[in-house]
Amino acid sequence: MSNPNKPMTDTSVNPHNVDPNNHNKNASWLDEISYTAEGLIPAIAQDKSTGEILMMAWMNRESLQLTAQTKTAVYFSRSRGKLWHKGETSGHTQIVHDIHLDCDADVIVLSVTQIGDIACHTGRKSCFYRKLDLTSSSPSWETVAPVIKDPNEIYGTTASEASNAIMATDNRDISQPTEAVASIEASTVLQHLDAVMAERKQADAKSSYVASLYAKGLNKILEKVGEEAVETIIAAKDLAFASNTTEAVVNTEDDLAEEHSALTDDLIYEIADVWFHTIVTLAWFNIRSDRVLVELARRFGLSGIDEKNSRTQ
Repeated sequence: MSNPNKPMTDTSVNPHNVDPNNHNKNASWLDEISYTAEGLIPAIAQDKSTGEILMMAWMNRESLQLTAQTKTAVYFSRSRGKLWHKGETSGHTQIVHDIHLDCDADVIVLSVTQIGDIACHTGRKSCFYRKLDLTSSSPSWETVAPVIKDPNEIYGTTASEASNAIMATDNRDISQPTEAVASIEASTVLQHLDAVMAERKQADAKSSYVASLYAKGLNKILEKVGEEAVETIIAAKDLAFASNTTEAVVNTEDDLAEEHSALTDDLIYEIADVWFHTIVTLAWFNIRSDRVLVELARRFGLSGIDEKNSRTQ
């Protein structure tokens, strides 16, 4: 188990281009907090617009500093002994606008914008969806908030299993996504990968595949990029041979027989591995993956030949 009070090192990723060294030099504010004996402090997430209390979780020095740096909520899981980025499984991240400390310096309140308007793993806006009914002689808890989205749609699992899926997030290999991870919308995948890379960069090498790559160094990461690229070439050749064509397939669904679907899946899997390891490479240099999208967007409407010639000039 990692030490919850261990200071975050300069090797942590900053997905929002905030200089971590500058934060480390000016981290006296972290020393003013009254942590528990375990080095933790309770953190309450409050909706910036409505003031509604959304959830409560724990933070340690590392997660609080990372939250301040990235402006997104990062908590500490006591059961797993690890940091966890809010929304890393569900896609429902929290944008942090302000961080407040109470008079005893032992409770944090985060003013947040909740992405997806769902903070609770039950699919509700708030984790505090039960209210004590005092109108009868026997008080009872009453559910007063509706489910906005079925947890099965969010996590690819049942409500009772959703909590377990969240608890297990840090123990999985992100390059081999579970059903819960697959529920993340494609448009937010890069954002989530950047956040995960930030956490894995400071994680124990034994805790995840990505953390082990960072521990082995840049050469190992680049070796994996090359290895996956070669495997992509082989998969593409296998699919081309099975399709009996070296020309571009115009309509995949019609032109490829059903027995070739496995080879198609293989090619997709290998290309996903290439993309993934190139994102690990970007994160090594603290480069956000969306900068690649910006560069691709710049090239729209520009002749590929002209673009290549402009680089040589």
